[in-house]
Amino acid sequence: MLGAFGRAFKTPDLRRKLLFTLAVIVIYRAGTFIPAPGVDYGNVQQCIAMGGTTGGIYDMVNLFSGGALLQLSIFALGVMPYITASIIVQLLRVVIPRFQELHEEGGQGQQKLTQYTRYLTIGLALLNATTIISLARSGALLGNCPLPVIPDDSILMIILIIVTLTAGTGIIMWLGEQITERGVGNGMSLLIFTSIAASFPTALGQIFKTQGWGVFAAILAIGLVVIIAVVYVEQSQRRIPVQYAKRMVGRRTIGGTTTYIPLKVNMAGVIPVIFSSSLLMLPGLLAQFSTPKDGTPPPEWVNWINANLVKGDHPIYMIAYFLLIVAFAYFYVSITFNPQEVSDNMKKYGGFIPGIRAGRPTERYLAYVLNRITLPGSLYLGIVALIPLIALVMFNANQNFPFGGTSLLIVVGVGLDTIKQIDAQLQQRHYEGLLR
Repeated sequence: MLGAFGRAFKTPDLRRKLLFTLAVIVIYRAGTFIPAPGVDYGNVQQCIAMGGTTGGIYDMVNLFSGGALLQLSIFALGVMPYITASIIVQLLRVVIPRFQELHEEGGQGQQKLTQYTRYLTIGLALLNATTIISLARSGALLGNCPLPVIPDDSILMIILIIVTLTAGTGIIMWLGEQITERGVGNGMSLLIFTSIAASFPTALGQIFKTQGWGVFAAILAIGLVVIIAVVYVEQSQRRIPVQYAKRMVGRRTIGGTTTYIPLKVNMAGVIPVIFSSSLLMLPGLLAQFSTPKDGTPPPEWVNWINANLVKGDHPIYMIAYFLLIVAFAYFYVSITFNPQEVSDNMKKYGGFIPGIRAGRPTERYLAYVLNRITLPGSLYLGIVALIPLIALVMFNANQNFPFGGTSLLIVVGVGLDTIKQIDAQLQQRHYEGLLR
């Protein structure tokens, strides 16, 4: 493996791509520590030291920003607006026929959808920046900290901070696209990978400091087992054989080959976990905004939400989280893989599944296999996502527990994809590659 990486850096073209990717990642991480204009960095650090910055509205966004959210840096929003915009555009294909037409047009249509995603990203970034600054001004962002995070809260200064955070999101999006075009791997995925991986040392250090050597070693052992299991499942797939009939075009014989349709066990990826986490944030946000500011007791339903649906250590939260993940997994797979479209394409090019008639029977068979394979995939997602919640109860850890949930799925998935791309580029240059 090390020798393969050495060969990668000895290849001029590949070395240039790898160094460019690393340089962009360094720039991105440096931006997470540059405070936005008008933000008192010293007060921010004191507020973070006081605690109270974990739970519902913080965890997901702070995870995807690599801790930049609570620092109120120029990259405070991270990649979350882009992720949300991409998911929205993908879902709109179901309800807006024009979007589906663009998706089917190929490269030109995909460029148009990418342009729509960019516009939506900027709009969402503007909305998110306004919300975060409002929370920061009120002191709610950093656990009701009494210190003024934004000393000068004039209209012009607030507008400047909002524009800066929105521009930071635009720069992140541009950096991700540069990695995709001139570097190695998918740019936005690598930036997400970087943000999440940056939080691992802090999380592990906190566990070691509070729990000691024994618990720390046990968590590392559990983490290794979970990583092996995740890699195994992420690489697992059901291969449906497809044969193509021979046909004569002029004097040439075309077809007669045998291939397969790879159906991944976890076809939905990490999207159901993100959907479920985002949906379960809403009750906490509603309760926070419904809590009286004058010190009067909040309504009973607010107390119930705060007790059961905020921290994640309650059985009701865990059950709801698990069921939402399973439901969203089926929903997302149903909109991303269309058995009818696959069946029609196979029929058009003379392909058929052995023992299954072309057309409607093939469509039914694909739908049947897809439903059966999605069940273990959705259960696997739910179990992995519950690991940090169980750790929250057992070890008194935070919800960004390093070996489970969204973080581990993304890190392993992006890591495998990037290594495969480097391996493919090495093999193109007649080298052995990284993988055997």
